[in-house]
Amino acid sequence: MKHPAWLSRPLKGQTVECLACSHYCKIPPGKTGICGVRYNDNGQLQLLVYGRPGAINTDPIEKKPLFHFDPGSQIFSIGTVGCNFSCLFCQNWELSQGNKGQPKETVEASGIALSPKEAVDYCLNNKIPAIAFTYNEPAIFFEYAFDTAKLAKEHGLKTVYVSNGFESEEALDKMTPWIDAINIDLKGPKGFYHTICGGRIEPIQKNIERLWKDGMWVEVTTLLIPGHNDSDEELKAIADFLVSISPDMPWHLSRYFPCYKMDAPPTPLASLERAYGIGKKAGLKYVYVGNVQTDYEHTFCPKCHKKVIERKDYLVHNHLRKDACPKCGEVIAGRFGNLLQD
Repeated sequence: MKHPAWLSRPLKGQTVECLACSHYCKIPPGKTGICGVRYNDNGQLQLLVYGRPGAINTDPIEKKPLFHFDPGSQIFSIGTVGCNFSCLFCQNWELSQGNKGQPKETVEASGIALSPKEAVDYCLNNKIPAIAFTYNEPAIFFEYAFDTAKLAKEHGLKTVYVSNGFESEEALDKMTPWIDAINIDLKGPKGFYHTICGGRIEPIQKNIERLWKDGMWVEVTTLLIPGHNDSDEELKAIADFLVSISPDMPWHLSRYFPCYKMDAPPTPLASLERAYGIGKKAGLKYVYVGNVQTDYEHTFCPKCHKKVIERKDYLVHNHLRKDACPKCGEVIAGRFGNLLQD
């Protein structure tokens, strides 16, 4: 569905600059930006996928992954087609890349019809406490996400972004008041972004720091790809960067499996354990290993090391008392307003 993409500004000769992400695409008439869904219609930027999600599901909040934000709760997840990156390893490439190069009429007709009001009503009617914009990059369907998030907050729902972190400053200025939590991929070093992802690391690092300092709850995910972003030096650089912002920021280390255009072998468990140790040694209090069952998916008190939140197959057993360890009273960083306690 075509809808005005108002996060934009006109340039000369009917060219339009898109302000949704840090690419700042300058789009001539009849073309889309890198994402394939923001289209210049005779000098007016249009979002082709407004109200047309390509995927909707009700998920555990842990699947985003968010481990310190209302653990054990459910979240309604929405994603469209398109992406502003072109990661060779994309796990959702059918959604994120399949639309690129398609006629605009095909992109407009993608997915199913779901207005912001219908999404919010579904959550209210089914007692789902939050909405996530996920599966592909929500920055590219900004106007749809913004209208949905604003309406959701007005009805007492919580809102979440799952993002590559490449939002523009303009997008963050407008969206931040309406988003409660975000998981951002910090994928690897500078060269990795250039050769593998089609992006730049600098805006992402800047946005992680900005959002944390602005008070949004932030968790970070790194997908470990053997031989590409999993050296000790690369992992230590990420961990040190996160610690420089706050040792309370959770870091998720996710196991890679071959997908899309990347044929590296699956991440060995030993590599994930090594990365876990690097994160802890750097000073991060909360480091997790995902896409494989290990003891590193549990939350441990950083002071007395008691297991305070247990996780297995998205089943959560929470032993916190309010937001603190029941043994030593250490406050566990996070947003635990909807805690499901044992």
